[in-house]
Amino acid sequence: MNIFLKLKKNYLRIIIDIFITLSLLAIATGFGVLFVKTGLQEANVVVIYIFSVLLVSLFTGGYFYGLIASISSILLFNYFFTEPFYTLKVNNPIYFITFFIMVVVAIITSALTTKVKRSSIISHEREYESNVLYQMTNLLTDAETGHDIASIICKSISDILSCNAAIVCFTEAGDAEGSFIQQKDDTQIRRELVNPKEMKARMLKLHQAYEVGPEFYDYPIYDVNTILAVLRIPKEASEGMSDSQLRMTHSIIESASIAMQRLKSIKAQAKSREEATQERYRGNLLRAISHDIRTPLSGIMGSGEMLMGMTDPKDPRYEIAKGIYSDADWLHSLVENILNLTKLQEGRLVINKEPEAIEEIIGAAIRVIEKRAPEYEITATLPDNLILVPMDAKLISQVIVNLLDNAIKHTEENKEIEVRVETLSNSVSVAILDRGTGINPEALPHIFQMFYTTRGKCVDSQRGMGLGLSICESIVKAHNGTIEASNRTDGPGACFKFTLPLGGKMNE
Repeated sequence: MNIFLKLKKNYLRIIIDIFITLSLLAIATGFGVLFVKTGLQEANVVVIYIFSVLLVSLFTGGYFYGLIASISSILLFNYFFTEPFYTLKVNNPIYFITFFIMVVVAIITSALTTKVKRSSIISHEREYESNVLYQMTNLLTDAETGHDIASIICKSISDILSCNAAIVCFTEAGDAEGSFIQQKDDTQIRRELVNPKEMKARMLKLHQAYEVGPEFYDYPIYDVNTILAVLRIPKEASEGMSDSQLRMTHSIIESASIAMQRLKSIKAQAKSREEATQERYRGNLLRAISHDIRTPLSGIMGSGEMLMGMTDPKDPRYEIAKGIYSDADWLHSLVENILNLTKLQEGRLVINKEPEAIEEIIGAAIRVIEKRAPEYEITATLPDNLILVPMDAKLISQVIVNLLDNAIKHTEENKEIEVRVETLSNSVSVAILDRGTGINPEALPHIFQMFYTTRGKCVDSQRGMGLGLSICESIVKAHNGTIEASNRTDGPGACFKFTLPLGGKMNE
């Protein structure tokens, strides 16, 4: 139906142009006859015909009618105003020069007039496009949500194309919403979107600027690699778009994409600032609490150790004192972990690297763990040669203590816990292996995240704060090393392995 309307419109334009051309030539001929009867020279008639060609070029659709008018004016001049009259014969050869000059002038005049006319039309179109885009850009700048942007785009397209355009918004997850906005006269309504998942799939498979549907032409609005929205233009309006309207549609789609990307960027920056603020508050709170707790804990540990020394191991009170000391020692270790973690996150923890024997660091860490849990037996597999590794001995010792403490939490007393050291080409690896239940595969990608616990308990449950592994990762990375977790392949259990480079600058 729309095609027939378009053809009808084109035919009507052609008929009007032909009518204008014939009318102007007829008027020029009438004036020519009048000039001849009043005794004016033939040169005046030539000027009248050239002027008519200029008017034809000005009021019709292009070069074609100007060219037809130029040739027709020569024929009419020859027919009515040269001897023999009312015939196309030419008795005087001088008229051929007149005809040639006349047609050349007429064609040049027609061409120049048509060019100026088209330039004027293009200029007005560009001015209109600039004004529309400027006004729309101002509105988009003030938009606060994606739906505000969609509403502005929908109204702008509807006004330009004189149609009821629509737009489908996509969520941050990249899925089409269940309804879409459509312009309806001066208001906007919501319509249900049938099968949003199918629309997303169709847009992802699209290899051209738009998709033709039963009701709309769908134009996707892209981010770098995601779909932000889909502009829906009714079929009649889309098929009847002029070059200018098509150009404006593409410009509006680009403007919509830029506005939506800007909004996403603003949201991401706001979220990042909020997270940074929360992280700073949390670090300050943890640091303040840790400082306040550390001093009384030291006193409790000293009192517990003194009571253990004053009590017979067979006395039931000995176990009570031992429990007090053990829990206070665990809390003290937790406080130290929190303090070190906040320092690492804020970049205030200084890494003092010195060449250290890895065997001594591992031995000291094992002694700390054996003092906390004497019921566990820890074995160490070390190379025969002495290995000097640039490191901060205190921090790397804390890494090994944390990993061993983690192994003890998940291993029964009679099960194996081993520390295995291997030298590589330019680094040394330290692996802590246990015979516990292993790590849930779903937990492996998150095992080093702060406050993450594999047992799913609340973060303040004892022995499950989820800070030890996060601290280990931070310390190892500060040494330009790597750390990873995996399940053992030779049976049940987990393996935590970290590597440290053998070279590097000291006192970093």
